Amino acid sequence: MKKIIIYGIVFLASVSFAFAQNPQEIPLDQAWKDKIRDIAPEKASFPYKKKKKILVFSLHTGFWHWVNPHTQAMIEILGEKSGAFEVTGSTDIAMMEKDKLKEFDAVVFNNTNAKGDYRNLFVDVFSEDASMDSVAVWKKASELENNIIQYVKKGGGILVVHGGNTMLNNSMEFSKLIGGSFDYHTKQQAFQVRIEDPSHPLTKSLPAEGFNHVDEPYFYKNAYDELDFHPLTYFNNAEIEGQRKGQEKTSGKTYVSWIRKDGKGRAMYISTSHNAQSFENPAILAYFLDALQYVAGDVKVDETPLKK
Repeated sequence: MKKIIIYGIVFLASVSFAFAQNPQEIPLDQAWKDKIRDIAPEKASFPYKKKKKILVFSLHTGFWHWVNPHTQAMIEILGEKSGAFEVTGSTDIAMMEKDKLKEFDAVVFNNTNAKGDYRNLFVDVFSEDASMDSVAVWKKASELENNIIQYVKKGGGILVVHGGNTMLNNSMEFSKLIGGSFDYHTKQQAFQVRIEDPSHPLTKSLPAEGFNHVDEPYFYKNAYDELDFHPLTYFNNAEIEGQRKGQEKTSGKTYVSWIRKDGKGRAMYISTSHNAQSFENPAILAYFLDALQYVAGDVKVDETPLKK
């Protein structure tokens, strides 16, 4: 308990410091892993009949997030300490084939950022293959995208983390699957993450009043405007500095995380994960553990979409 209090104080201090500058990159060393293990939940929030298998897919062709290896390590620690799941990490595009996907109960898309040209991770990869012309490239890319969509519809789960929503950013089908596409983000800043419904099973780990957080506030487009998802956390638009000129939102809210039921499966998006310092908050670790149990199918919750 003392360790958790100490790390909580350190986390709050880092938030205050970050008002002046972006959080610095920190090494993924044993000391950091031990810190996360110490403050991670002792057990899973929801009962489970068997240990689930989760794939953490971290391939990227676009912007590299230094937090990527920390995110995978954090998920591995949550699985080991809770006993709820085991983790396989990969950057191999072959993991998106049907026979590979079906080996897992859930897939985490860990900052799977695509390049700016097509905003299609699969097209980026296959375009490097000299044996494939453009028709073959797009055909294979569409096949892998459909594999993911069908994987969820047939009962699989996906958790999309931060920039992972850019992997197929121009696809309306993928946008509908995950609840929205990336539009832009502002500068990093401290802002209040607020809870849509503190009584929801997936937000009970978070303070009912919300929490102050340092990150890039994300704004969205495409399917996001349909609000075909169940919201979990949000920020007030008026509190966000540096919004795109001419598109400033001075009222209302933008969602930070949400869930979607699609066919027999589940999709969840969490945007607040740009810095490894985020994971030094015990409440956020518990939130991620609950999220992973949700997408792996361990718990049924209210998934009623907002819609318009």
